[in-house]
Amino acid sequence: MRSSFAKSIYLGAAVLGLAGLSAVTTTTTTASAKSYATAGSYTALTKGQNVLVNGTHAIYSKPGTVKGAKVVASKKTVAKLAASKKSNDTFYAYGTKTTNRGSVYYKIVTMDKKYRGYIYGGKTAGAFAGGIKTTDTLTTVANPARTTGYYLKDVSKHTLWTAPKNTDIHAKKVSLYGVAKTDPFTVDKAATKTKEGSLYYHVTDSKNSSISGWIYVGKGYDTTITDNTKQDLGGLTLSYSDVALTNDNSVTVVYNGTGKRSVFVSTSKDAKKGKLVANAKNAAGQTLSEFVKSSAPAGYRVVGAYTNGAQYGNNVYVNVTEAATSKVQLRVDSVENNKVAINHPLVAGGKLNSNELSAKMNTALLSGDKGTAYTKHELNVIAISLARQGQTGKGTANTIQGTVPYHASNGTVYHYEFTLNYKAFVFDNRIAHYGDTLVASYKANLVKGAPKTPAYNTDWIA
Repeated sequence: MRSSFAKSIYLGAAVLGLAGLSAVTTTTTTASAKSYATAGSYTALTKGQNVLVNGTHAIYSKPGTVKGAKVVASKKTVAKLAASKKSNDTFYAYGTKTTNRGSVYYKIVTMDKKYRGYIYGGKTAGAFAGGIKTTDTLTTVANPARTTGYYLKDVSKHTLWTAPKNTDIHAKKVSLYGVAKTDPFTVDKAATKTKEGSLYYHVTDSKNSSISGWIYVGKGYDTTITDNTKQDLGGLTLSYSDVALTNDNSVTVVYNGTGKRSVFVSTSKDAKKGKLVANAKNAAGQTLSEFVKSSAPAGYRVVGAYTNGAQYGNNVYVNVTEAATSKVQLRVDSVENNKVAINHPLVAGGKLNSNELSAKMNTALLSGDKGTAYTKHELNVIAISLARQGQTGKGTANTIQGTVPYHASNGTVYHYEFTLNYKAFVFDNRIAHYGDTLVASYKANLVKGAPKTPAYNTDWIA
């Protein structure tokens, strides 16, 4: 009896002990259960942004701390994308979701659409922190010394794009319907892909200005190469001609004092040695007078070309002078932020970036004879050209819209509008000569709303 009683006591104690352990275990499991964040509604960015990943955060199907989020690209994969030297591995950010913990996640996609998902971007919408940072996919470079007389070489290999491929998520091929193989193109912009460093020209059909786009150009035009057939121009060429050069259809242009010669080849069926060239044109659609100017040696401009009496089979001698081209440094004269706190506001006295405002410039106004001083009239004309975006009258101080978005802490988008100080421009550059850097001062005024005006060609900005 005693033994049986003792056993029952030990057994009861054991059962109670297991029950107690079970209770503790259950409580511990409940306390350690993962607590997920919740995400707010999706918000599309007013203006998409090209970004780079830095390899510190993975990409998820949902904000990473939300229940059900799956890995789209691991940190290891993202690190490889961050180190990539290919533009197709650049990302485009186009939307956000913010969790109840204040974390901002950006919806991003690679240029080749291979990876798409959410990545942590910091605690402030529009700041692009955390696992991403903003980037420029193109780097502006100077236009080539020669800007006219280019032809499309082989559009099956290199054709025109609205933006170099993989530098803009919306880039697409340009329709070349109606473009003849004899159509000459003019270069108005040049840039390199930021990742690869490959060179592209933005060209426009000289016979149809509605046809324009970016094209890969190899090493680009080289002024040290005298044989144009040896230029490395990627999808462009300088040597197109339907007509073989003969003594009956050509004129040799000699640029005095430079050692350079160029040959004009007429497409006229009536061309014959000794006959006047008159208004005959070459395959590029240029008259002899136009050809003489466009083929001038780099760093020179034509000051005397006697082409009226030019004859086939003879030479035309052309006087040239050393040319100098100025650039313009854009500065902030004063800033009015209207009591709004934004990221990286402009500061009075600072220099404006080349892509900050949409000012146009007739670049021909900046070129003249080397060593020649600008006149007051010339400076006034340049000032008007600088502000002709929205120009309503000569000397009117018009506003020019900025092209860069700024963000307040609440995510509201702003941009600056700029007003040129005409009087200051003429006074500040009163002793400038062609080739000097001119200074243009603007008043910057912050206004609500995203910028809508694209930047123009900015080669002329210092």
